[in-house]
Amino acid sequence: MDEASRLTKTKEQWAKARRGGEEREVFYEGDERLPPGQHLVDNFPILDLGFKPEIQLNEWALTIGGFVTTPATWTWEEFHKQPQIKDRSDFHCVTSWSRYDNDWEGVSFKHIMSLVKPLSLAKFVLFKSYDDYTTNLPLEACDDDDVLLAHSWNGKPLSRDHGGPVRVIVPKRYAWKGAKWVKEITFSDKDEKGFWEGRGYSNTAFPWKNDRYG
Repeated sequence: MDEASRLTKTKEQWAKARRGGEEREVFYEGDERLPPGQHLVDNFPILDLGFKPEIQLNEWALTIGGFVTTPATWTWEEFHKQPQIKDRSDFHCVTSWSRYDNDWEGVSFKHIMSLVKPLSLAKFVLFKSYDDYTTNLPLEACDDDDVLLAHSWNGKPLSRDHGGPVRVIVPKRYAWKGAKWVKEITFSDKDEKGFWEGRGYSNTAFPWKNDRYG
């Protein structure tokens, strides 16, 4: 069994036991910015499924479709022609670490919605990555000012380790809901569970509710 498969199996076991990683030993210490079961770090740990796709910028594309009025496919150049926003937010990983004050730059999800115009049937969003990872969210969770497709972190292009060229940032949910290496966004009328959601992790993933497992 390779390292990626072992990691997946381990995290599935954590989900079945409703616990995992360091949150078993971490206690809430009263920091109003720190969700229950989290501890603060000042580095940026790297977590993935063991495969980091290497994507040339001239080959990168983002496809947006499903229940929308105007489907779209953007090249790297077209993505950068969209209005760019900067946003600072905290980052909470389900494996119990949090990092404060991350400066992101990219395209807001609200802008994407304004262009593709989701139909009334669209209630959910499924994200798919270049490593075939998937994750799902209700549309209302994506329709927020701090949700964006980020290409830069702390003033530098997003590294391959952290999901570059582009990853999704959803600060109000655990970080597995923010797909790295994103390539497809599908608006849907049904809730299709993603990679970790189908392996025992919470479908909602609210850090402040300690909402880790299904």
